[in-house]
Amino acid sequence: MQSKPNLNTPDKSFVAENDALLEAVRHLIEQVPSDPALAFDTLPTYLPDTGAGERELLPDLAALVLGGAHRLDNELSFAHMDPPTPWLTWAMTLWNARLNQNLLHPATAPMARKIEERTIAWLAPFFGMDGGHMVPGSTVANLTALWAARELRGVDEVVAPDTAHVSVEKSARLLGLRFRPLPTDGQGRLLPDAVAGLDRACLVLVAGATSTGVIDPLHLSGSAAWTHVDAAWAGPLRLSKKYAGTLDGIELADSVAVSAHKWLFQPKESALVFFRDAAMAHSALSFGGPYLAAPNIGLLGSHGATAVPLFATLLAWGRDGLASRLDTCMAAAEKFAAFVEEDPRLELLGHPETGVVVWRPRNKTVDQLSAALPVGLASKTTVAGTQWLRCVAANPSANVDAIIDAIQTVI
Repeated sequence: MQSKPNLNTPDKSFVAENDALLEAVRHLIEQVPSDPALAFDTLPTYLPDTGAGERELLPDLAALVLGGAHRLDNELSFAHMDPPTPWLTWAMTLWNARLNQNLLHPATAPMARKIEERTIAWLAPFFGMDGGHMVPGSTVANLTALWAARELRGVDEVVAPDTAHVSVEKSARLLGLRFRPLPTDGQGRLLPDAVAGLDRACLVLVAGATSTGVIDPLHLSGSAAWTHVDAAWAGPLRLSKKYAGTLDGIELADSVAVSAHKWLFQPKESALVFFRDAAMAHSALSFGGPYLAAPNIGLLGSHGATAVPLFATLLAWGRDGLASRLDTCMAAAEKFAAFVEEDPRLELLGHPETGVVVWRPRNKTVDQLSAALPVGLASKTTVAGTQWLRCVAANPSANVDAIIDAIQTVI
């Protein structure tokens, strides 16, 4: 016979078990073996009727989840636009999970709503924007911006470089807009002479192409019915006093997308969409309902407190602290590019504009060298139909000398 639920006793799974939580944090801090006793391949293919218990599973889960992952703070981690995250964001994310706030309802998240508003207010002016909101990633940010362009300016076409992120064409299709790709140069940068016929178009410019990191000519901002800048990667350089000028012209756009989980060093999934006139944009993207105490703005319904880790990081580091990490990453890319350029066995595609170095060997194939390199040191990409290796300076703890040594060992 099935027992009746006890409605008067708290469920222990929802009450802090201090020792277990401390053990979980200890596993987070310490190095964990990569061969868990609970091997993934031995797990049942069906959901078990009886659970193993939270506390009992912790060691195995630590080995499975933590031990089975690549560490983005490894000194050789130089392959992708995925950065390590500061420990403060780990704590804030844990707090967020404890509270499980929903910013859709002001009563459940009064402070979290204020934190997001303040975070947006801090960052928007660096891009010449006056507001915006947070989204799970730049795919949603790009979709939101193109949606606003359709609603406010009546655009019926999206025009973008043929190297634009796949989310741009995907968003155009979802919104029922034509998509027109424009030609780019040998590094994936939009050719200005190809830009024409934009009276009813949203022009998307890219600040930090995914494959090469190059920046489209941002002076074209304002030449279309709506201009959106996909600054998912390079946008945070606006906070660096040394490199802010590389994005001059972005302030002329109507909207800007930035991935906080790239060069703002935040956990997935964290991004921002900014608008030159946020009140107007938000009014076009707002919906009400009998169960809502405030308008639902943008694509998301339920919306978690993703601004909290970003807010904490910005408050702890300040602009100068963030800029110093960005400058460190840029310096690492410069040093690595100089090594590639000086080594006759290697070829450099072009000078790194935003911390992305594209290169290849001269004496073997990209696949051969990639297979010989340590995991996480370089990724593969295709530029103008040709395969290259790509290194991305997203890790402030990357050791360029160790990276160079690892490459020299196999070339």
